[in-house]
Amino acid sequence: CEKGGSLTGRNPVDRGKKGSKLHVLSDAQGLPLALGVSGANVHDSQALLPLILGIPAIRSRRGPRRRRPGRLRADKAYHSTERLTWLRNRGIVPRIARPGIESSERLGRHRWKIERSISWLFGYRRLTIRYERKGTHFLAFLGLAAALTCYKKLAKLTT
Repeated sequence: CEKGGSLTGRNPVDRGKKGSKLHVLSDAQGLPLALGVSGANVHDSQALLPLILGIPAIRSRRGPRRRRPGRLRADKAYHSTERLTWLRNRGIVPRIARPGIESSERLGRHRWKIERSISWLFGYRRLTIRYERKGTHFLAFLGLAAALTCYKKLAKLTT
């Protein structure tokens, strides 16, 4: 929520004020893998491809490094037939509720992990209100928050 700058747009639900949206791709435990920021007026399905392409390589003991997940769960806002075929061609099984046909209640038991990841990121006071005019600065602070979140969760697992 910012007064201006890059990566903002007119918010359709907040009287046309400029704002931004946060897109998070996490693993099954809720650790953030890829982050994105877009204007509030950008459709969510347009942010899906950059998030998938932004997944870092996963080191494995044998064979080539993995660069894609096996399954993807998302809410109805990310549904698009072009995106679904793109995901299937890459070998990713999409579990995205179809608007007007399927209920998103079945995805609710998985969606809380993303909501928890977003709340972990917004636990850092600098990110709750967007003060930066440049979108790159906000994305940098978001990346630092994600790195700290991953470090805290992984350090707690090893001790």
